[in-house]
Parts: sequence; C-alpha cells; structure tokens
Amino acid sequence: MEIPAARNPVDVLREAFGEAVAYVKEFRDETTIVVDSALATEVLDFLRASPGLVYNMLSDVSAVDYYPDDYGKDFDGQDGDYRPERFAVSYHLLSMLYNRRLRVKFFAVEDDPRLPTATMIFPAANWLEREIADMMGIVFEGHADQRRLLMPDNWYGHPHRRDYPLGKETVAFSFNEAEISKHKPFATD
Repeated sequence: MEIPAARNPVDVLREAFGEAVAYVKEFRDETTIVVDSALATEVLDFLRASPGLVYNMLSDVSAVDYYPDDYGKDFDGQDGDYRPERFAVSYHLLSMLYNRRLRVKFFAVEDDPRLPTATMIFPAANWLEREIADMMGIVFEGHADQRRLLMPDNWYGHPHRRDYPLGKETVAFSFNEAEISKHKPFATD
C-alpha cells in the first residue's frame, strides 16, 4: 500500500471551498485557518477524509471571547488577527499519518452564538463542545446532549465570558474581621 504524498491544507481547502476560507495565519510553524461557520461540518469532514491531509484526530476544541472591542473592526490584512465576530471556536486537529497539526477556527455571532456540532465527525468533540456550551454559551446545533457539564443546572450565565461579573470576597484582616464575619453564613450544629 502506497501512502499519498502530504498536501498543503491551505491550498487544498482554498481549492475545494474557495471564498469560504476567510483568513490564514501561519505563526511559529502553526497554521490557523478561519473558515465560514456555515460549512463547519463539511470542512472538518473534508480535512479528516481527504488523501494527503488525513487530519484524523481531534486533539482539542477551544473557544475565545473577543469582548469588548477586539472584534468587528475592518481588517487590513497586515498584522493582528482576523476577528469578525465576538466568539470563535477552534478545532485543533492532528494528522497522525503525516505528523502535522492544524487549527481550524469558526466564528459565531454575539447575539445568538451557534455552530454546528462536530460530534458526528469526531466523537471526541462531545465533552469539549459541552464544556464550551456551558462556560461560554455557544450552542452546538445537532449535539445529542445539551446538558450543562460543569455548572449546576440552575446557574445563570456563562462564567468564561469576558463580560461575566466577577465574584469577590473582601479579605479579612484584624481591623475588619468583625464586619466581614457578621455577613458570613456560619454552619450551625
């Protein structure tokens, strides 16, 4: 059996999906490809199954919140990152056959962040997408299990969003310990 020669994923995606490839960044031998989120499942399946690419392992899924003003600006193509929307989800892929890594990024709008699930292509995306849905509030359409993963069911909000209010507790020192202690709920026997 002959193994096909490795192909450049950027060239192959541009050839197959054309204008859907919105942006490519190569930095320190890492490649990030931003693709139209409407084609997320098609692109991920294409990268997994295409000869010369074979990105057959999903190593991680991560999400970023570019709030408050790091997104939506005109992009001049020179430096910085491409950030057309508030939320981005990155799928970190590994081709075990060619020992290459690739990051594919999809953006979701601020008002109702939704992306198609990748669980049918990469079953490992199940818990990772659930974590992102729970902590960032991005809904993965078609996901079989939409329950919260880390936070209680009655929890309001998504703690990893940058506009989520920070909870804080005043530090007790000798001069303010009495004031702080009277507001604490102490356990009773």
